[in-house]
Amino acid sequence: MTPRLSLDTLDRLARNGAWSPPAVDPRALRTGIVHLGVGAFHRAHQAVFTEAAAERHGSTEWGIAGVTQRSATVCDQLVPQDGLYGVLERGTDGTRLQVVGSIRDVVDGASDPEGVVQRLSDPGVRVVTITVTEKGYRRAADGGLDLTDPGVAADLAGGPPQTVVGQLVRGLRRRHEAGGAPVTVLSCDNLTANGRVLRGLVDDFCRADTRPGAGAFADWLVSGVRFPSSMVDRIVPATSARDHEEADALLGAHDAGLVVAEPFRQWVVEDDFAAARPAWEDAGVVLTGDVAPWETVKLRVLNGAHSMLAYLGLLAGHGTIAEAVADPELAEAARALLLEDVTPTLDVPAGLDLPAYRDEVLERFANPALRHRTAQVASDGSQKLPIRLLGTVRDRLRAGAVPHWATLAVAAWMVCLADGRDRRGRPFTVEDPLADRLRGLAAGAPGPAGLVDRFLAVREVFGEDLPDHRDLRDALVAHVRLLRTSGA
Repeated sequence: MTPRLSLDTLDRLARNGAWSPPAVDPRALRTGIVHLGVGAFHRAHQAVFTEAAAERHGSTEWGIAGVTQRSATVCDQLVPQDGLYGVLERGTDGTRLQVVGSIRDVVDGASDPEGVVQRLSDPGVRVVTITVTEKGYRRAADGGLDLTDPGVAADLAGGPPQTVVGQLVRGLRRRHEAGGAPVTVLSCDNLTANGRVLRGLVDDFCRADTRPGAGAFADWLVSGVRFPSSMVDRIVPATSARDHEEADALLGAHDAGLVVAEPFRQWVVEDDFAAARPAWEDAGVVLTGDVAPWETVKLRVLNGAHSMLAYLGLLAGHGTIAEAVADPELAEAARALLLEDVTPTLDVPAGLDLPAYRDEVLERFANPALRHRTAQVASDGSQKLPIRLLGTVRDRLRAGAVPHWATLAVAAWMVCLADGRDRRGRPFTVEDPLADRLRGLAAGAPGPAGLVDRFLAVREVFGEDLPDHRDLRDALVAHVRLLRTSGA
């Protein structure tokens, strides 16, 4: 019987060169970081950078306490394994397996909210990192905190914290009450100016919180807490049964927490910290005074093209992003999006070779070993489109140009939600927080124009400016009509 990966079995596994052990002895690590949203991306990205930085310096103070948000699955995967898991790195030149040991504690935020608060208030914790996806921030249409959200309302009423902002504020308040050890809260989600956004959401929560002591706590938030922005990049597809089989064979043990990733990884962080931090720069992290140019390039080039290929790929019947980019017409559309629509909107940061970066992005998408599903990338479009594509649309419209390729991608999203069938008539499902509402709007819409008008009226996605732009509407209608009659 194959043993389960754990600290005990790790010591007994054959060191045969098929896999690499943790770069730092996990038993020696003390918790210095709390991470909210300990899903696959964090385990393949920030946790890997943190372990690499610790290896460079022999540091033992940056173990990670991971917090789940919506499900206990990660606890079930990692707790029996003493926090250990493997990263199966799939490149065009082969596969390698690295066992990571930087996560030393895992808490189920849903069943143990007090445990989350305790860890956030621990003065030994000096950094809090976050990956809860765009929808985890519970933002309203105006970008502020959605005070009507049931979870936010319950947190404001004093119940056990269940939202990421509620958890943060409760933990930070207790931290303040216990002496106010400084701490940095670092968002690693795909939100423009994510640090500033998160700080604004925390402020919104505090203004709506009527409990005593709000004034002193607000003053401490200014003096003792920093909210730097960051930009993250690594393709982390869903782990399949085949991935588990391959990793288990390489390791000689079963790893329920396995994650899969491409070789490429990137992290750009605003250098604004309230207390000590890992020496991430020695592991390849870019520390900068301004993340915004890097962030915009990544969101519009990589994420924008990713979403385009996902929606067009679904409609064309492609199951993975690699299949979509192998389709000559879809690959040409993605390249044209980057060259004709995205590039004119960018302020390229010093040190970045934009043409090489564009080519590298498309090469990464073409990696067949990743099997990144189009349906996975296409999920949560109502949250992703404003960040990935509509910024490009707005900038080109302000410049007097109608962005042909960006509007094609938006139209493909509309058709995917409305029709849910590929060119062969096979059904697919696109998950989205607004899915029921959007499909309800699509039902009975009078042709392409009716569908576009109904979707444009969704202010959470298109804001107040885009719905009334006649040229944009006309372009979307033409694209929807073409996609429905001729296919992707």
